[in-house]
Amino acid sequence: MIAETSKDVFGSAPSATLFTPGRVNLIGEHTDYNGGMALPTAIDLGVTIALSPREDSNIRIISDKFETFAERSLSDSPQDHWSDYVTGAVIYANKVGLLKGGADIAIETTLPFGAGLSSSAAIIVCVLKIGRELSGQDISDIDIAVLARRVENEFIGMPCGIMDQMAIAIARPGQALALETDSLNFDLVDLPADYHMAVVHSGQFRQLSEGRYKIRKEECDVIKKFFGRDNICRMSDAEYASLSSLPDHIQRRAKHCMTDHRRTVEAAKLLAGEKMQAFGQLMIESHASQRDDFEITLPPVDRLVEDAVKSGALGARQTGGGFGGCIVACVHKDKLEAWKTDLLSRHAEAFYVC
Repeated sequence: MIAETSKDVFGSAPSATLFTPGRVNLIGEHTDYNGGMALPTAIDLGVTIALSPREDSNIRIISDKFETFAERSLSDSPQDHWSDYVTGAVIYANKVGLLKGGADIAIETTLPFGAGLSSSAAIIVCVLKIGRELSGQDISDIDIAVLARRVENEFIGMPCGIMDQMAIAIARPGQALALETDSLNFDLVDLPADYHMAVVHSGQFRQLSEGRYKIRKEECDVIKKFFGRDNICRMSDAEYASLSSLPDHIQRRAKHCMTDHRRTVEAAKLLAGEKMQAFGQLMIESHASQRDDFEITLPPVDRLVEDAVKSGALGARQTGGGFGGCIVACVHKDKLEAWKTDLLSRHAEAFYVC
């Protein structure tokens, strides 16, 4: 379908097409730019891109999510436009020789925007992986992830960590990525066959670029400056106690970073051992930490998480950067349909994603 669309619009068949998955983070939120562990998993939904290199500097982009046709250039700066992520990916692909010129690009996505499922990272990684395929360069998936993060940090101006890009570049649906974000060491953990990590959109849409994510990053920078290092998730209890001179809200940010990292380390072990009751409890504790210590949830999301557990999930939590978007819940597959029906009957604005 996308190849035909690309040919109809651009006049020739694409040079390459590729699918990249979205991701949902099971536990470990805002730990990835603070040197802690995260535990994302790839999902079945994602982005498919058809790309044909151009010899000039023009970048022409169509998307099934937008009616407008974007015409950009290798000399462009961000324009607060939906095509910025694609444009940045093509520009950075040129920086490292994955592409040599502009591109004609068609995009199809099954990922809802503003859901915290990393549609932007999926698009960037997909473009870079196509560039790798077409160039024949020997560049690893980790290198792709690092370059994709540079696109977001440097071109878009989004101060995100590395979790999204690593999960999308490496993991496949059915696998969780136990990622040490300070070293980029990781293990792939198979998800238990009897349980489903259900993703439900709260109906509260948000954009991380609107600034609240950046504020949390800056608050964590205060803690980094205090300790003189970046991996603040790994602070000891004694180090946490030494923060008493800092403002209360900064201490609570530190508490979340420290405790969510520790929960994630334990959760990875529990997942590998299929100890799902205990795993679900850690999800519940993680959400409480996001709500009370990191303060990135909204009341409708809190109610959705609470009702997800009441409806039969072993655990549930907000996933993604916060301030809306999706929750993730651990549900036994035998109970999934009844759970879904009960939960959505209580929350008319919410909808099931995957």
